[in-house]
Amino acid sequence: MRIVSGIQPTGNLHLGNYLGAIRNWVSMQDDAAASGGECLYFLADLHAISMPHVPADLSANTREMVAALVACGIDPDHSILFNQAQVPQHAELQWLLNGTARMGWLNRMTQWKDKAGKNREGQSVALFTYPVLQAADVLIYQATHVPVGEDQKQHLELARDIAQKFNNDFCAEDAPLFTLPAPFIPPEAARIMSLRDGSSKMSKSDPSDMSRINMTDDADTIMQKVKKAKTDPEPLPSEKAGLEGRAEANNLVSIYAVMAGTTADDVLAQFGGQGFGSFKPALGELLVEKLAPINARFVELRQDRTALDAILRKGAEKARALAIPTLEKTYDALGLVRR
Repeated sequence: MRIVSGIQPTGNLHLGNYLGAIRNWVSMQDDAAASGGECLYFLADLHAISMPHVPADLSANTREMVAALVACGIDPDHSILFNQAQVPQHAELQWLLNGTARMGWLNRMTQWKDKAGKNREGQSVALFTYPVLQAADVLIYQATHVPVGEDQKQHLELARDIAQKFNNDFCAEDAPLFTLPAPFIPPEAARIMSLRDGSSKMSKSDPSDMSRINMTDDADTIMQKVKKAKTDPEPLPSEKAGLEGRAEANNLVSIYAVMAGTTADDVLAQFGGQGFGSFKPALGELLVEKLAPINARFVELRQDRTALDAILRKGAEKARALAIPTLEKTYDALGLVRR
């Protein structure tokens, strides 16, 4: 098994990232190490330039994201951790796959429609071809599995379509070049919602910092954000069914359950009938207890730029070694003279 996944370095990790993805990255890393598999985790800085950005912020965010991932438990000795820009094979393979991808396929991408909005003509070409680079990200390593959420399933299907068409067009039937990656749905991927709006996902793009718990928040900040989180006036029910239609209450109970390693019903068995005046302090204390070690490790790591750059350089060297053979075979399959 070879697992590949990436995250854009657009700012600090928040609780939604950690519970929805990074915690599962750590679990997959440990499982892969025990079974002889491999995990490649990358900072998608090439994807980041598909939208307007500040260069100095991108480089700073890339290093901060490395610090956050390591603080959360990603071990550079057990996983390959790197940024795309140091592995040019990603961009090279994207260009080669552009000859196989079809405009109609890309036009149907839901995220293209959402991000481009009504001003499609004013968007960058990179935003339109973003899914082809995503395909290259996983195909270059012959990934067998890719962790995906609901919003990424369509892009993985595109990667499989590109791989299948390339194999059909340029490879012998019994010797396909690209592995068709399978989706990996983490069994306990948590969907964490905004603290200000229980119907919206917790997001680093939300203009209100009070909408999210950042992995870099100190204890006082965490307690303040939980205290001010949006709720309703009703007490907590004694069973999960009673949370139906109460988005904010459901979100806070879900966060508590995931952080405590228990179920929503168990949480409600303990707090049912109580108001948020007693539940919120308990939730805040639990978050502080669980996140304090991550915060301390992050603060230590983020100050050591030399160590962070060394982690990225070491990971990129390993990634390039895995990527080069596939890229060379792709050039050969297309009839491009390289030597």
